Amino acid sequence: MSGEFSLYGVFVPTLLGLMLLAYLLKSGLRLVLQRTGAYRHIWHPALFNLAVYVIVLGGLFSLMRWMQS
Repeated sequence: MSGEFSLYGVFVPTLLGLMLLAYLLKSGLRLVLQRTGAYRHIWHPALFNLAVYVIVLGGLFSLMRWMQS
């Protein structure tokens, strides 16, 4: 994976882009879980949201590495 990409002449770390994409995906998933009522069964929603974010970010990172090879 390259360390950075150029966005209109500004070098942006690839990890920052992955973090933003993971946040957007996690937010969408959180909205779906709220509408279905799944948060009634979750003991600590903030900890659950953090865990989902880390899992999504790890999955995106692995996908990027797999696509590079």
